[in-house]
Amino acid sequence: MKVAVLGAAGGIGQALSLLLKTQLPAGSDLALYDVAPVVPGVAVDLSHIPTAVNVTGHGKEELEQALSGADIVLIPAGVPRKPGMDRSDLFNINAGIVKNLIEGVADHCPKACVGVITNPVNTTVAIAAETLKQKGVYDKNKLFGVTTLDVIRAETFVAELKDLDPANVHVPVIGGHSGTTILPLLSQVEGVSFSDEEVEKLTHRIQNAGTEVVEAKAGGGSATLSMGQAAARFCLSLVAAMQGENVVEYTYVQTDDSDDAAFFSHPVRLGANGVEEILSYGELSSFEQKAKNEMLEGLRGDIKIGVEFVNK
Repeated sequence: MKVAVLGAAGGIGQALSLLLKTQLPAGSDLALYDVAPVVPGVAVDLSHIPTAVNVTGHGKEELEQALSGADIVLIPAGVPRKPGMDRSDLFNINAGIVKNLIEGVADHCPKACVGVITNPVNTTVAIAAETLKQKGVYDKNKLFGVTTLDVIRAETFVAELKDLDPANVHVPVIGGHSGTTILPLLSQVEGVSFSDEEVEKLTHRIQNAGTEVVEAKAGGGSATLSMGQAAARFCLSLVAAMQGENVVEYTYVQTDDSDDAAFFSHPVRLGANGVEEILSYGELSSFEQKAKNEMLEGLRGDIKIGVEFVNK
């Protein structure tokens, strides 16, 4: 298995690369790419960890080497959110970065599964899709927005509130990956009940957890360590699925469902070719149904911005 991390020298990229170096199956290759000049040093640093995962570092002019033969490409490249910034404020910088990197994927590993981490995910996944379409290599089953961070936050916060072991808590999270487009389905958490007030507070906290980190870091960046963990979890699930295991993860994918948006986070059965099956997210409570109805226009708008960015 070859995994390429594009943007490997950043906060998310380094955390993600560390976790993959220690957890990918023996014999895997981990290719680290970044325009930052420290990326060869990051690769050497990681290579000193005694696991049977081969690490290579690739600088600005070596995108082809990083991508050639990749089975999975993860893209955390871009600028982080700062205090007062909305995810949409990131758009103009990060949109161009994602488009350029996806063009590289289309040229050098068009059959790879691609996980987009760069914010705003609601929009950057649409940019990736349109770019791959222009190159004639788009496969909707192999493009993912990594929304696992919303899931692990939801699991953590529910476990804290109800004094449970977070390892045993499962919280479905559907929709998108910013603000009110993030919709945790607390009505479906097994063995736990919530008051209306708890549902409202928890939902709000999960939706705004990114801002919680940005403010706590006081201008020093956004979520990097938890995002690295979330992206590693998603990647390792994909690896396991490609090796034949039965794996379901929540992820932002093209759904073709006219009731929702063109891209929407769903439970997805993963397999050798990416998405094997998009599963139903089940019955929603009245609170969840109302929240979904209210966020759909914004999510569709986010997606439209991405489509127009590539096709303008």
